[in-house]
Amino acid sequence: MELLVPKLSAYYEIKAASSKKNRFLRLIDMLTCIIRNRRKCRIVLIDTYSTQAFFYANLAARVCRFLSLPYIPVLHGGNLPERYQRDSLVVTKFLSGARDIISPSLYLQVFFSNKGFLVWFIPNFIEIDRYKYLPRDQVQPQILWVRAFQEIYNPVLAIKVLNSLMKKYPSAKLCMVGAAKDYTFEEVKELVKELHLEKNVAITGILSKEAWINLSKQYDVFINTTTIDNMPISVIEAMALGLPVVSTDVGGIPYLIENKKTGILVESNNTEAMTKALHELLANPDYARSLSLNARRMVEDFDWENVSRKWFEVLDRVATRRTVV
Repeated sequence: MELLVPKLSAYYEIKAASSKKNRFLRLIDMLTCIIRNRRKCRIVLIDTYSTQAFFYANLAARVCRFLSLPYIPVLHGGNLPERYQRDSLVVTKFLSGARDIISPSLYLQVFFSNKGFLVWFIPNFIEIDRYKYLPRDQVQPQILWVRAFQEIYNPVLAIKVLNSLMKKYPSAKLCMVGAAKDYTFEEVKELVKELHLEKNVAITGILSKEAWINLSKQYDVFINTTTIDNMPISVIEAMALGLPVVSTDVGGIPYLIENKKTGILVESNNTEAMTKALHELLANPDYARSLSLNARRMVEDFDWENVSRKWFEVLDRVATRRTVV
């Protein structure tokens, strides 16, 4: 929503919540926003994830049903199918009460369509003009990783892969960009120290979009080590920038990356498999160039100009679009 709201605000009047960092205050802010705007609200969009944040979405939906407000869940959580299997009655009630259901992932669309729900596919978007395509004609062992330091994203695997890759490429480098969310941040730092990789690993913390796009020019390969995923923006952005992508094959990733055509998919938490894929790229520049070009062409369909039409098709049925001067 933090990406979508500024775009849709040019066409619709939108109230958004929440930017509170404290979880409890964020939940209260979200529910209060719905209640406060109930009289003029035409539709409520609810970002829906699969972990603890699912309870936020479910509570928001309950408030909407109590107030007779139509709501649209936007399904982001790559682990939502597993949550459905565990709590099918809760998830079914949540989705059955929705005005529409939107998924930015074909994986989730297919799964929940097979469960009898009508789900619209509207992919995550990027502004393609912001991502200058840089061909990687000479692929070097310069690796970029962009996610939060969180257990589900398995950042420790990136360090293990680098350590394995350095057996053949001792000058290999890894840059890790992202916020520290849990214990894995310290675990990564400890492993770097234990393996004496201080000169080979850079950890930048959070960077602005512009900063990490600029940083990406120094790197030739992007790795995605996650154990749960859907349709990550960071991977789409890497593909737009021309970085060949090696990713785990979890959740919705195979619906985003066609193996050996727009990227390389490997088994989750498999150091050997990801290292082998990197060796293939480094040994075959033509292969890396082909993956890079195919990926860029594919993600051009995710430009906002294309994706916006799908949002208008859904929202115009329930909301009045403003005239834009």
